[in-house]
Amino acid sequence: MADGSELKVTLVRSLHGQLANIAASVRGLGLRKIHQSVMVADTPQNRGMIQTAVHMLKVERAKVTPFAPRAESAAGDFQQLKKDV
Repeated sequence: MADGSELKVTLVRSLHGQLANIAASVRGLGLRKIHQSVMVADTPQNRGMIQTAVHMLKVERAKVTPFAPRAESAAGDFQQLKKDV
């Protein structure tokens, strides 16, 4: 459970006929439809909800890359045209 790590959680089975606590855990993760995926933080709370419904979910560790700063704007490379008024 490293800082900033995330899990990709996908609902692969229907909630129909499941116990209320299982359905509540899946909904708490933000999943509503079959084959819907969400990114959740890798925290003990989220892992507990995943463990409750592990038989209905597909869980993958997300590849989180640090945010790279944007390249300098190319606007400085262009000369501004002046209109003769």
